Amino acid sequence: MLDQWQVARQRVTPNLGFPAAQSSSFSVALEWLFVRQTICSCSSVASRMIKSLVLPGKPSRLYAANIGGFEQVKSNGVRMELSIAQPDDWHLHLRDGDLLEAVISHSSKQFGRAIVMPNLKPPITTTAAAAAYRKSILKALQDNTNFTPLMTLYLTDTTTPHEIKLASLIRTAYTRCLVVSTVDSSKEWIEALIRFVGQIFDVDSVCRESGIVYAVKLYPAGATTNSQDGVTDLFGKCVPVLEEMVNQNMPLLVHGEVTDPEIDIFDRERVFIETVLKPLIQKFPKLKVVMEHVTTMDAVRFVESCEEGSVAATVTPQHLLLNRNSLFQGGLQPHSYCLPVLKRETHRQAIVSAVTSGNRRFFLGTDSAPHERRRKESVCGCAGIFNAPVALSLYAKVFEEAGALDKLEAFTSFNGPDFYGLPRNTRKMTLKKTTWKVPESYSYASGSIVPMSAGESLEWLPCLP
Repeated sequence: MLDQWQVARQRVTPNLGFPAAQSSSFSVALEWLFVRQTICSCSSVASRMIKSLVLPGKPSRLYAANIGGFEQVKSNGVRMELSIAQPDDWHLHLRDGDLLEAVISHSSKQFGRAIVMPNLKPPITTTAAAAAYRKSILKALQDNTNFTPLMTLYLTDTTTPHEIKLASLIRTAYTRCLVVSTVDSSKEWIEALIRFVGQIFDVDSVCRESGIVYAVKLYPAGATTNSQDGVTDLFGKCVPVLEEMVNQNMPLLVHGEVTDPEIDIFDRERVFIETVLKPLIQKFPKLKVVMEHVTTMDAVRFVESCEEGSVAATVTPQHLLLNRNSLFQGGLQPHSYCLPVLKRETHRQAIVSAVTSGNRRFFLGTDSAPHERRRKESVCGCAGIFNAPVALSLYAKVFEEAGALDKLEAFTSFNGPDFYGLPRNTRKMTLKKTTWKVPESYSYASGSIVPMSAGESLEWLPCLP
């Protein structure tokens, strides 16, 4: 078997396009493909991938991104700076087409990685679609960024266990490479890895279909934007897929609301926990679950009651700063409308308390969800808040007001990658205590987008070297 590996490595590695100094690390990262099991056939390799192997070394990622576009306001006060590891966004909507091109830079210039939501039209339901979407994202990125999109699959009643196996294949190999990587993981390594698997296993479909899929997203049908293709039979048709997700250690990301029209919209998260999420965890205790954009004290208590490392939650800036009164102050406010909808002040305070306590079960997930201005300010406005340009400033505001700036870095930069089993970013970001004004809107080819806190002055400015 090792002879087979040596021959294959000698045949393929020189053709991957790496400088000689980088080929060695790449080869080391791929040893696990041949050492842990006997390769019987291409199909068996695709379906019986290695689940765990710790490789030596630490990640070293080089960046050259600058954060701009802000109107800085002069201040004569004492200047304060906070240095943290570069954050990641574990819940992000990038859309597609010209809207993708308009918003991507607001995330890529601040975050190292992001879990990208799959609710496009049509939704991202296969690894082939994930690969194509990832290619579009990378094409829209500026050349001077190392932003890494981590793709997700949209769970449906017809998703198959095979799709989960295929999605897991390159995700596992990529993670091994990232551990020993000393080059740009978002471009050269991923593309070379896909070429490598395709050439070694001689499986064209793997090369075509392998997106870097890190999770599967559960949208109850009708719960939010583009969720009409979501799940209607979680404990029936989806059981084989959930079992395979446990086998592959693939996280399930949950939009935690029931869609029964008889349930009050402000109660839908609480009812979902009782009728869906608790039974789900009981049936699949080893399934990794992220409860996305939590909005209630019920969600906070549930996550805190679960085993650490098994169930976690993302938290948005809007649910930390706004309550449901924000929807109606001075008239109906469409740019404060999101799903799950904003809740009572008591729920907001409970979320702030949990996040600023240092609990490792909670981490940053902006749920930044851009819509063209006319679609928000219409007779049937879209749900979603575009917060990518201001998210880090607002998170810093929350932690400062709670007297917990010492816990900000863990929330923004450590808890997320620790839960997903990824290395923490090594590049540092500086948050400067300096006043800057948020633009009223951002123009793009098809119109304009209004950000959260539009026209307001914020007091923390994120900067990368």
